[in-house]
Amino acid sequence: MFAEEKPFLLPLPLEPFRYYQYGERTVHLDGCVEVDAAYYSAPPGWIGKLVSVQWDALHVRILDPRTHQLLREHVRQERGRHRVRPEDNPKKTPFTTAQLLARAGRAGRQIGAFCEAIHHHQGEAGIRRILGVLSLAKKYGVPAVEDACAAALELRVYEYRFGYSGNEAARSPSLTLWRDR
Repeated sequence: MFAEEKPFLLPLPLEPFRYYQYGERTVHLDGCVEVDAAYYSAPPGWIGKLVSVQWDALHVRILDPRTHQLLREHVRQERGRHRVRPEDNPKKTPFTTAQLLARAGRAGRQIGAFCEAIHHHQGEAGIRRILGVLSLAKKYGVPAVEDACAAALELRVYEYRFGYSGNEAARSPSLTLWRDR
């Protein structure tokens, strides 16, 4: 029986069969979708739209939800990292980003300057950080965030994290600043 089938057998594939997880994601203001806390760019024109996403241990695939046409395929990234193709970067600052930066400027002078510096150094990948700064201003108050942003600007630290340490006795939160690793 094997002798009869042998001429019809093909070589084994070089790659093992991929088992994908599936989901839907909305393309964020920075032009990326989030998968396991890492960010992957979608083609221009998809901001705010829902896309289908497939991922496995090695790849992330972004698909048109209606036609299931492959829009982008990326190699998986570590948590917190971005994978953006050069052609996916906008040629000029999108209107929504300009609105966000204007909102940061209205929140406070130092907050606005810090958010502008983030956008200047990180481009669209910094949008989530700018939203984070605005969220902190809302949560902990503009004066505390203004002081932290002023310190960051003075130190020229544009990649940041804000650490919150609540002082239970005084009930006055303090914001501290440290560099990303």
